[in-house]
Amino acid sequence: MKTQVLSLNGSKSEELELPPVFSTPLRTDLLHKAYVNLESHKFQSQGRYRNAGMDVVAESNSPPTGHHQARVARLHGGGGGRQGQGGGVAMVRGGRQAHPPISEKVIYKKLNKKENKLALCSAIAATASAHLIKLRGHRIDKIDSFPLVVSNEIENISKSKDLAKFFDALNLKQDIDRLISRLKRRSGKPLLRGRKTKIGKSILMVVNDARNLSKACGSFAGVDVKSISELSVLDLVPGSQPIRLTVFSKGAIEELAKIKSPHLELMVKIK
Repeated sequence: MKTQVLSLNGSKSEELELPPVFSTPLRTDLLHKAYVNLESHKFQSQGRYRNAGMDVVAESNSPPTGHHQARVARLHGGGGGRQGQGGGVAMVRGGRQAHPPISEKVIYKKLNKKENKLALCSAIAATASAHLIKLRGHRIDKIDSFPLVVSNEIENISKSKDLAKFFDALNLKQDIDRLISRLKRRSGKPLLRGRKTKIGKSILMVVNDARNLSKACGSFAGVDVKSISELSVLDLVPGSQPIRLTVFSKGAIEELAKIKSPHLELMVKIK
């Protein structure tokens, strides 16, 4: 399977043979599992202060029987306030939680290495499907072939104005404009909780060296840059929904040819 390598002005420069990873079948079930498990690695542990609700001077009657009242530890005092009220237990006002969260709890989910590798290969292969890209909501009119592969010159772009010219030349700006309406400031609970804007996902740039290009992408809503060594299922299938509009550099495609996986070896034997 071959594809065209495009220059920065959108012209076809050469033809490139795609590596075997692009022959991996689509596994939506595995993509969903990998996404959910990898997403859990970002969760922040939470717990409660060990003495929460317990920093009170309260004790039960001694002996606890014969007073015609419940055997609940009661606060001391005598000048008003909460004297005589229950304290230091979970069932009373100001008391501790019965079973609070603990920070030691393991809240991330593990994923087998081979499953993760197969899910990543399946996601990479899906970037060659125009139907799946369009089904996710991306605008890909006037784009002829997938996957989109461009020359390594893309890694030298460090200014937004140069990147904007590149997007125009490859008819990619239409997908970025799709998210402009989402930049409107939200009100209500999202604003109070620090989520004043909710921006979707647009183009994903996959290159060998992302240092220059990441500077230029900061002005474009929904555009992300990843080096090939950091590429993950989380980048390719946001929300576990395949597949994101992805642009590869020629060098990134050459690095994908180095991927080794048991399923790829089996496919080569079958051929």
